[in-house]
Amino acid sequence: MTAHALEVVGVSKSFGALQVSKDISLSLERGARHAIIGPNGAGKTTFVHLVSGLLRPTKGVIRLDGHEVTSASPERRVAYGLARTFQISSLFPKLTVAQHVGLALSARHGLDARPWGELPDRPELMDEAAGLLESVGLLRHAATRVASLAYGLRRLIEVAIALALKPKVLLLDEPAAGLPSGDRAALLELLLRLPRDMAVLVIEHDMSLVFRFAERISVLVEGAILLEGPPAEVRSDPRVRTVYLGTRAHG
Repeated sequence: MTAHALEVVGVSKSFGALQVSKDISLSLERGARHAIIGPNGAGKTTFVHLVSGLLRPTKGVIRLDGHEVTSASPERRVAYGLARTFQISSLFPKLTVAQHVGLALSARHGLDARPWGELPDRPELMDEAAGLLESVGLLRHAATRVASLAYGLRRLIEVAIALALKPKVLLLDEPAAGLPSGDRAALLELLLRLPRDMAVLVIEHDMSLVFRFAERISVLVEGAILLEGPPAEVRSDPRVRTVYLGTRAHG
């Protein structure tokens, strides 16, 4: 039997008497396009931290590509094929776009990055970096320092860094947060072009992006999965409309 790209089985997380994640089970096949939505305080950030290894569950099991990673470090999970972006941009303002991608490529190939992200003198890596930047529309900004770029472009850099790791599972934590409408359209276009052999899990508030991208949606409410299904089913479910979507379901 082929292993899931990501499998979360009965995962719960408590902080003392406060239970913030409640018996969550979720699985992504290879190539899945899955979104998690829910109101503020639903436990989405905690779930992201559990999957990425910043938090350990109180109970339950997490597997990546068939490997149990429940207690594994974030770095170990990257080795098993997980890459993530963060809700808040965490780039280095003084580094160029190419240097950021260079750091990720060097890490993936087990090479030491030279001063501040400079790519080792290997033409194949430079070609790969150029290809990645072109794929996300950033090649013309390769030599530009991040500090001088608009916020929307910085979010695309984070996606490029994640893609440089060649993940089996890409976890996007609110990639559209803070983006103007024009940049959101560019982000959606990029997401739709992602390789189909990569499973993508998006945690997002932008319902327009979610319903255009996801093939399956999980609704998280008060730390538990309320409903999981295809977008049309989720959109029309009265419980979902009551707790979260409301009139935005039409967007």
